[in-house]
Amino acid sequence: MSSEDLAQFVESVTGESHLRVEDDFGDGFVRLRSAEAERRQAKHDVRSVEDIVIEMLRNARDAHAHSIYLATGREGNTRRLVMLDDGDGVPDHMRERIFEARVTSKLDTVHMDTWGIHGRGMALYAIRENAKLARIQETMPAGGSSFLVETDATKLPEKTDQSTHPAFVRTAAGTVTVRGPRNIVRTATEFAYIDRTSVQVYMGSAIEIAATLWAFGRSVLSKSTLAFCNDPAQLPILKRISIAGTPEEFADIAASLGLQLSARSARRIMDGQIQPLQDLASQVVIRDENAKPPRTKKNAAIAHAADQQDDGLLHVDPRSLKIAPEDLAAFRAGVARAYADLAEAYYLDENVVPSVSVQKNGIRITIPVVMER
Repeated sequence: MSSEDLAQFVESVTGESHLRVEDDFGDGFVRLRSAEAERRQAKHDVRSVEDIVIEMLRNARDAHAHSIYLATGREGNTRRLVMLDDGDGVPDHMRERIFEARVTSKLDTVHMDTWGIHGRGMALYAIRENAKLARIQETMPAGGSSFLVETDATKLPEKTDQSTHPAFVRTAAGTVTVRGPRNIVRTATEFAYIDRTSVQVYMGSAIEIAATLWAFGRSVLSKSTLAFCNDPAQLPILKRISIAGTPEEFADIAASLGLQLSARSARRIMDGQIQPLQDLASQVVIRDENAKPPRTKKNAAIAHAADQQDDGLLHVDPRSLKIAPEDLAAFRAGVARAYADLAEAYYLDENVVPSVSVQKNGIRITIPVVMER
């Protein structure tokens, strides 16, 4: 009889509690078995999708990554996270074992950071316990890794507002504080800013991350490698996409790393229609507590959205909102780019012109829906 069969037999006879309890002292007092204690600790360590994001970022940093790429998207109740890095990688025989409790590579380097103690061998275990899927998609010793995690929003919550970017504010005391909902982008941006001297973090959709990896690889690989390397597995994780010769090959390599996109999107990337991302820390603008929101094209929309979560830091009357023509044109172009991905997924015509109008109580966006023929 296998150990699994034996466990099922014992549970059927004595009830599930027998498998969870090591000693029963009576009067309601018990000593939990190690596995049960670890499972309960995992539920405490990860209570939201944002908790998974920070654990994945810390894990990549502690694996000596200098660049981390986070692709995130949601379809229905499923949140998909793909994190790629240029860290130490994972040996083949450890690909599954690292998700077990108390397994760590930090025997002598356990440490405390802004988010607590790290090095207990519990982070990846806690992620898998709370996710519907958690695995190493690809890895290469000394060549980085790609981790794929999917969560179920009905079982593991996330912040409702996932679009508002954080606002970094310098207080009168000279300290920097972060305001806005504690969503995924805030979690990643805070990490990127705090650890900016040792690691760069990029975050976006799967298509945006693929475009950024394409540009990175094309900028660092030699012409001979780009021309004659036919096996992506010979290259570090972050450089593999850049050797693609066709959109179909691009999409296949991206899929092997956990990045889902169509050959059509790959073609747009290869043609330069989708620009690479900037790292998150370089996008941080710290403003003084009593200063007006910045008026640059890059930061105006982000600052205005974050101010609405700013606990009274700034109060902007929407009736007084006036957007410069060039800012409105840039915003309209951004809406069109964002709609293109949706249009591709639902076979809609992406060559439509969104209408953007500033009204008394908000900004109204209208996008004509035209089916492709």
